[in-house]
Amino acid sequence: MTMPFPHARAPGRLDLPADAIDISFEFFPPKTPAMAETLWASVAELAPLAPRFVSVTYGAGGSTRERTHATVARIQAETKVPVAAHLTCVNASRDEIDAIARRYWDEGVRHIVALRGDPPPAPDGGKPRFVPRADGYNDAAELVAGLARVAPFELSVGAYPETHPEAASPEADLAHLKRKFDSGATRAITQFFFEPETFLRFRDRAAAAGIAGEIVPGILPVSNFAATVRMAEMTGTRIPQWLPELFEGLDDRPEARALVAATVAAEQVRRLVAEGVRHFHFYTLNRAGLSYAICHLLGKRPR
Repeated sequence: MTMPFPHARAPGRLDLPADAIDISFEFFPPKTPAMAETLWASVAELAPLAPRFVSVTYGAGGSTRERTHATVARIQAETKVPVAAHLTCVNASRDEIDAIARRYWDEGVRHIVALRGDPPPAPDGGKPRFVPRADGYNDAAELVAGLARVAPFELSVGAYPETHPEAASPEADLAHLKRKFDSGATRAITQFFFEPETFLRFRDRAAAAGIAGEIVPGILPVSNFAATVRMAEMTGTRIPQWLPELFEGLDDRPEARALVAATVAAEQVRRLVAEGVRHFHFYTLNRAGLSYAICHLLGKRPR
């Protein structure tokens, strides 16, 4: 098999200062008191690494609106880390979304991750389908333009190195990303992927399409391989052949699994650093351990 890290260096060796690399982390709002404890323990552990920002997701159909807001407010009140609130245009009017954005601005939130968002489950159990409201934003590009009119937010958007599952074609997907930048997006954060070449090819295609804005790779440490496969199927992310082979036989060995996961992700980041990438966005799944270990391998230390 082709191994994912044929040119591995000693851990922590990047051939550039650790402060040359920026990191950010993504969390989701907790559903239960126990999940809240896990989240806040993770925030407390990762905050000393001085991330560029942390973001808090927004559930399908806007289902976590108040929990997202409460989580953002608490991070802002109890840490010094800049926080970004996810906001989507599913099941909401333009006036409702603009009011939420104004509320965030008035409370000191200056960064929004603007996404079309996932539609709620279909009533008949079929595949969920996004249908824009007549009084709502039609897509993420319109949402970005609307938010830019509300206030001078820093606006991050999504990008899909392996093409959004609903896109008509890779070219159409790139054209839509360009529309988001042209509408006022500050940066794009990609869906997770597992091979550095996937991101590098996408970055080159984006540049050829006239996209000059920052594109940040999204990194998903594999804490649970079966769950990772499910997420990959939903997002159209390819699982390379070597990945299941690396995690085979580790279901009941959490320490070994974590070691493999941290090594794979750290080498993925190191190879991207070698190609000039400097900002990495980690999907933490509200657990700090793997993301912290990866950052440590990359030379990021508490400040």
